[in-house]
Amino acid sequence: MNTLTRVWFITGCSKGLGRALAETVLQHGDRVVATARNVDTLGSLEEIGGDRVLLLPLDVCDAQAVNGAVDAALRCFGRIDVVVNNAGYGLAGAVEELGDAEARAQFDTNVFGVLNVLRATLPTLRQQRSGHILQISSVAGVASTPGLGIYNASKYALEGLSEALALELKPFGVRVTLIEPGPFRTDWAGPSLITPQQRIDAYADTAHKTIEMLNGYSGAQPGDPLRAARAMIEVVESEKPPLRLPMGALSVERIRDKLARTARELDAWEPVSLATEFPPGG
Repeated sequence: MNTLTRVWFITGCSKGLGRALAETVLQHGDRVVATARNVDTLGSLEEIGGDRVLLLPLDVCDAQAVNGAVDAALRCFGRIDVVVNNAGYGLAGAVEELGDAEARAQFDTNVFGVLNVLRATLPTLRQQRSGHILQISSVAGVASTPGLGIYNASKYALEGLSEALALELKPFGVRVTLIEPGPFRTDWAGPSLITPQQRIDAYADTAHKTIEMLNGYSGAQPGDPLRAARAMIEVVESEKPPLRLPMGALSVERIRDKLARTARELDAWEPVSLATEFPPGG
């Protein structure tokens, strides 16, 4: 086995971006630890990678299971070079419609699941003094949409966590990149999207329109998962990778608009903001 190839540890490989990335990385010649809650969904990856792929069952919400999966990866390949926190799902509905159980489940996977993987892999990356962490965020982690408030909150949390993490890991030669896709042709907006069991009619023109829009273009999104996978490989192989990589025209457009609106509001209210400090000498 070529010891110069990278070892990728990827969560959520059963379908979508995770599956496309695992397949593309194997075709690229690297090694992959592919995980999913149901390992039976991963069998075809062995046909692509042979002994360059290790298939493991994993629920990222189970910290003990995460530790066990990382130990198995290290026993098999001896190192981990790229960690991809891809496991996650979408939750849509007005903030008022979604209960604690739904909101906590969203954070358990999208935030605390990421933390479980980070705690299990960071000691290895630090000791190697090398590595790259790809955090699969979203345009929703930068710009919010009515009907996605809880999902937005989970991705905003991931953004803040990752920005600090990048600064903490820089002395060890470990890089962090937030991947911020717009709409990609996966099941995220279709079968995988969780919506409220009971809706409040008052949100028909805001949150519910977002749900209708998401369901309506499921399967017709402009983003290509295979092109996204190739872009992620390019980021990992770059000498100067970005902290953030928006993916797709909609993501770029919405982030530019958010930054411009934020700058305009900051300028308009700057006198009020600065007036909240003690006066000079006060």
